[in-house]
Amino acid sequence: MPVGAGRRGLPQGCCLCWLFCTFALKFCQAEAPVPEEKLSVSTSNLPCWLVEEFVVAEECAPCSNFQAKTIPECSSTGYVEKITCSSSKRSEFKSCRSAVMEQRLFWKFEGAVVGVALVFACLVIIRQRLLDRKALEKVRKQIESI
Repeated sequence: MPVGAGRRGLPQGCCLCWLFCTFALKFCQAEAPVPEEKLSVSTSNLPCWLVEEFVVAEECAPCSNFQAKTIPECSSTGYVEKITCSSSKRSEFKSCRSAVMEQRLFWKFEGAVVGVALVFACLVIIRQRLLDRKALEKVRKQIESI
């Protein structure tokens, strides 16, 4: 029999694997906050921390309920730091990523990787058992035909 003559497309478990991988990727993307700051060409509309040196006045901290409603920088990550620009001496808020949030995202990613690895390990074991059964059945038929 030629190689691949008895095969019909992808194995049935492969579609399930692709579906699971797609779900895992979407889950990871949904959890990772992506800043969507749209900057214009004019420097007058830019925050001062983009065009000049600044000093961090208050470290990165979670936004309070009041800050979340009043400061637009809180919406992207939920954390904000207060900065003071050197040249203009303006105080502004800047969105930031805290170590706690980064750690949580890291462990979610690690969990997703371990989950995918377990699923594929189970699929390999199931596939190997199926192939072993087919091989034993083939040998049994050859022995019976003698």
